[in-house]
Amino acid sequence: MVCVIRFHSTIGNTKKGKEGGNLPSHMWNRRAHVCVIGAGTMGSGIAAHMANLGFQVTVLDATEETARAAWERATKARPPHFMVPETAENVRLGGIYTHLHWAQEADWVCEAVVEKLDVKRALFEQLDQALGETTIITTNTSGLEIELLREGRSERFRRSFLGTHFFNPPRYLKLLELIPTSDTDPTVVERITEFLEDHAARRVVRAKDTPGFIANRYGMWSMFSTIQVTERLGMTIEEADAICGPFLGRPRSAAFRLNDLVGLDIMMDIANNLRERCPHDAMAQSMTAPQSLAVLMEKGWIGNKAGQGYYRKEGQEFLSFDLQTHAYRMRREPEFGALDALARQPLGERIAAGLELKDPAGEFLREYLVPALRYAVQLAPEISYSYLDFDRVMQWGFGWEQGPFAMIDAIGPERLGIPEGPFYKENTVKTFAGTWVPQPAEPNYRNISDFPILQTFDTLYVRDLGDGVRAVSTRTKMGTVNPQLLDDLNAYLDGHPDQRFVLTSEAKVFSFGFDLGFFRDRIDAEDWSGVDGALAKFQATCQRLSQHSCVGAIHGYGIGGGLELALGCPVVVASAEAQLGYPESKVGLIPGGAGTVRMRLLNQENAKSLVEAVKVVAKGELAANAVLAQRQGILRRTDVISFHPDRLLEDAKQAALTVSPRPWPEWGAVVGPLTGMMDRAFDEWEKAGATRHDRKIADAAGHVFSKPNSLDEALARERQEFVALIQEGLTQARIRHMLDTGKPLRN
Repeated sequence: MVCVIRFHSTIGNTKKGKEGGNLPSHMWNRRAHVCVIGAGTMGSGIAAHMANLGFQVTVLDATEETARAAWERATKARPPHFMVPETAENVRLGGIYTHLHWAQEADWVCEAVVEKLDVKRALFEQLDQALGETTIITTNTSGLEIELLREGRSERFRRSFLGTHFFNPPRYLKLLELIPTSDTDPTVVERITEFLEDHAARRVVRAKDTPGFIANRYGMWSMFSTIQVTERLGMTIEEADAICGPFLGRPRSAAFRLNDLVGLDIMMDIANNLRERCPHDAMAQSMTAPQSLAVLMEKGWIGNKAGQGYYRKEGQEFLSFDLQTHAYRMRREPEFGALDALARQPLGERIAAGLELKDPAGEFLREYLVPALRYAVQLAPEISYSYLDFDRVMQWGFGWEQGPFAMIDAIGPERLGIPEGPFYKENTVKTFAGTWVPQPAEPNYRNISDFPILQTFDTLYVRDLGDGVRAVSTRTKMGTVNPQLLDDLNAYLDGHPDQRFVLTSEAKVFSFGFDLGFFRDRIDAEDWSGVDGALAKFQATCQRLSQHSCVGAIHGYGIGGGLELALGCPVVVASAEAQLGYPESKVGLIPGGAGTVRMRLLNQENAKSLVEAVKVVAKGELAANAVLAQRQGILRRTDVISFHPDRLLEDAKQAALTVSPRPWPEWGAVVGPLTGMMDRAFDEWEKAGATRHDRKIADAAGHVFSKPNSLDEALARERQEFVALIQEGLTQARIRHMLDTGKPLRN
């Protein structure tokens, strides 16, 4: 696979520009041309990622026919490659031998054909003659030696050549390992790094040209080690996953779910390559197939892509592969009471305590984690340029909360018998020579917790983002909105009428909506006027935000009341992968904090658009990403989508520097028979399986869309319909079921 990108004069400029104004460069219109040669799993993933970002994309394969067949498969990938399906239609497809001249337009060529040295070299021989004077060429590989691939090439080719290792799927995994050769021009490294960081939504780590680089050399060994230790101790895969997930500061995919996700065949290919190329490394030599993996491979049960691996889903149930019987069985809940008791402690403290346990969990940690951390110390100088780079690869590529060296420090080097530690001290990091150097300053990548707190409310922190911009950050559980938060926010606005600020959250998500517990309490008290009063305050707060120079910054989830609050700001900057929408119908309600009204205002250009908008409200389905949310009329066309997963706060701050108060749109008359069109749409929904109560909720949203003659009337009607619905027994049942189970009730 070859990926070709044309740079333009504006790209790479991180200051003001014709296209970008004051916005960060990675938020500008994408004008580069990307050509991907080879449409396999990784090639299609890279092409789709660049198309999502707005680049012009060309895909070449062996022939135009094979390119089209592969691209058709890419459109059906799970998880989806594309944010919106029509993006795939904007990609140009062709054959290598018939359309290779398209590569001549390129500034960047990223090759990732099959992992065979002779195949790659043959392709490079053709490309050497086809590339422009300023072309950058990279080989996308997870295992081959980069130095060997440049042999026989022209001096111009060698100076512009280096390695890349994208993580798959590129849309969802931000890490990219960059591997220069001894011939690579340093300015080429700078250019491609800047492009990948600023425009391709990557976090780049330079790695040495060693087998597997950092991610596969250490990460794959870690994956094999967990299987081997689990088998040796006679534990179950559920027990290992209970230890190797959030308890260790790692994703819920933990160990064996991660194996299935990566693919057991891919794991074995990487392991075989590492054993062959690392005869000096005893740990790499230990990566032979554990018994369970060999059995699964023999049966073709190689993970998610085969429908089964260490886990198999049947209906709504997950079956587990028993390491003793080599047969599937019902999942068994691990019984690790001691681990559960430690779960709320800081990461280093809970792991240190876990290592002292005299139960199977403690034994597993001693058998797996301690050797893993010691191996990282041994391996780091060989494969990485710094301890920090090593840690970042494991954090950004594998989703670990801490890399191995930060974890050693958190647990205590002396407890682990690692005399080389500590590795971090204040804002410095230890070098392999034992000296201390400052950690690199990265102002574009700071988290909310990195900024000083200026003021504290019961439900909010006010932080200083610099340059005269504040962050007003919710600190409720999962960013939930409640009456106290509205009071605190209004108190802040009272005291700082002219302050520019970003409305954000301290939690891992922006907001899961309004606190349902508040409405349950009002139901128990039959306090319907209290419901109306809370909604009136909520609507007024959203209207008031529009009169301030503020920006809503949404990450993770921005749903229900949280989304309503953010959209009160004149501009929203939403992370591209944020899930957005109004799920209130799942609990028998409509959006009551001006959300229903706003959906009407944002889609009132014609009756057809309004019918689609009211269906979004009635069905309560979330947009899977911000691009889709903008297409569905949930976000405004003027709202900003931040594609870099780690730059949302910086993007929001930059937007806050120039944002101005923005009045709400006028309530417009509708051209077309809106009521009749909505009724027909709701009738069709009922025929497709919607319940009578679903229809009642849909009608309530429709009344807000069609009955009022002004904005004030619409806001009052929204509250009226909400209060009527909350008095319905079926709505109350939905609310209680959601609070009790966390799942929606269809009734």
